[in-house]
Amino acid sequence: MVATLNIETRLQERNATIERAAGAERKRLLDFIRRRVRTEEDAEDILQDVFYQLATSYSVTEPIEKITAWLFTVARNRIIDWYRKKRPESLPGSGGDPAVPLNLEDILYDPKQNPDRVYARSLVWTELADALDELPEEQREVFVLHELEGKSFKEIVELTGEPLNTLLSRKRYAVLHLRERLQELYEEFDVSS
Repeated sequence: MVATLNIETRLQERNATIERAAGAERKRLLDFIRRRVRTEEDAEDILQDVFYQLATSYSVTEPIEKITAWLFTVARNRIIDWYRKKRPESLPGSGGDPAVPLNLEDILYDPKQNPDRVYARSLVWTELADALDELPEEQREVFVLHELEGKSFKEIVELTGEPLNTLLSRKRYAVLHLRERLQELYEEFDVSS
């Protein structure tokens, strides 16, 4: 009887902790996700996936501070998964050549799942997401639409109503920023290769 009460108490504590974390972090998480995906519906779906994973994975032994970091890590991973599902068939200019990697994920993907490669891939995605956050909204939007969602500039012109030259300029500034921001990471991988 005591063991049953102890389990029930722990479950109640667990559920209360999950509810507090979800309530406290919902707005921040949703804002974090919104900045990385195109539509409100996609952001809400990803947020629900994050909270579902919290509800099915959380252990009451974890302090609340770790829950917040965990939530943002899961959110980032869900966003990456979302982009993987929406990735383009090939990069412009690859001409369908199988020797040319299809996109950034293909460059980073290792089917052998070597732990070093998994870590490196995770590090690159994390640094890329952080660098994208530093961009002005207009530059980030063009970069994400073109590079991560695989939309052509013609499609982006139709979506945004912005002139082509404006979009090209925004993409150029985004690329310059990302190059500079990710240069140290590139050099680290280049040296270790």
